[in-house]
Amino acid sequence: MNLPEQPPTFRPPTAAERPWWWRLEDAAGNEVSASEEYDGQRFVSQADAESWVGEIWSDLAEHGVTGVTLFEGDRAVYGPMSLSAG
Repeated sequence: MNLPEQPPTFRPPTAAERPWWWRLEDAAGNEVSASEEYDGQRFVSQADAESWVGEIWSDLAEHGVTGVTLFEGDRAVYGPMSLSAG
């Protein structure tokens, strides 16, 4: 009996598997780093990416992020979107 090869258990998802991501930006539109917890997050769908940023936008703002731009792979989908509450 031939079974398909099992994927590695703890293999991180590839960019193709999770093409959606946010570029975190400062007021000048430069890419910034927030923290390991937030940097490099990738998502399966646009809805997942939007839900994530909707839940943690105030935490990002506390780390100096003033705006975000959504990407699908290398393509900017929209942004920059301000994270200010007003």
